[in-house]
Amino acid sequence: MNLIKQKRELNAVTTMLTLEAPEIAAKALPGQFVIVRSGELGERIPLTIADYDRVAGTISIIFQKVGASTMALGALQEGEMLTDLAGPLGTPTELEGYRKVAVVGGGVGCAIAYPQAKFLHAEGADVTLIAGFRTKEIVILEDEMRRASTTLRLATDDGSYGEHGFVTNILKNCIDSGAEFDAVIAIGPVPMMRAVAELTRPYGIKTIVSLNPIMIDGTGMCGGCRVTVGGQVKFACVDGPDFDGHEVDFAELAHRNANFKVREGHARDATCRLLNQQ
Repeated sequence: MNLIKQKRELNAVTTMLTLEAPEIAAKALPGQFVIVRSGELGERIPLTIADYDRVAGTISIIFQKVGASTMALGALQEGEMLTDLAGPLGTPTELEGYRKVAVVGGGVGCAIAYPQAKFLHAEGADVTLIAGFRTKEIVILEDEMRRASTTLRLATDDGSYGEHGFVTNILKNCIDSGAEFDAVIAIGPVPMMRAVAELTRPYGIKTIVSLNPIMIDGTGMCGGCRVTVGGQVKFACVDGPDFDGHEVDFAELAHRNANFKVREGHARDATCRLLNQQ
């Protein structure tokens, strides 16, 4: 069991938990994830390691309280324990050798984009971090992202904060203005990652995306997280979660992610009623 050392509400639906996990913190690298479980009957939840502190022996996870399991996880408080925490899992992002990179995050995907940008920036790379949100009220990690980048371009779909528009518009403007990126790293909703990959394709810019398929065990045994990349079946938990965005079958990924939406909604509503009765 792992102690919750700090709880921080980033917005109305997004929570950051800092967990005591010295063995995981000692080995974690950007792009890797953990699987957490809250309660003896809790569901296994894969969450990217948003940050880690090797000296303090802690890791941080960020999640939206949108389903039954994440709502239960979000109800935990500082000083309480997680039932299970396994990791680090997945293959770290290959970030060595890049000198000029655009890191693009969409919504809560910025929690995954942040450690990528932080690592690259610490290695001396010129990092343009493009962070997009629907509206000002759901902006997260602005100060952290600013410190982790050479340039932060923050945008909202409705223009309520930062620049008005989508991350793809900003990225295209950067490229057309002469920015010669070695690579683009895109992390966020599937439609956003797909749009970024299609944008960079004609420019021939290497594009890395972080995939979020349905996942159960996180070690490659169940096959639930299979994705098609370059016409081949891959398992996101062990072969990824990062892949070449120009080779990902995004249509299949979106279809598989939507398979259990109705059941997830029923479970969420039941959990919400239980929490409101406490």
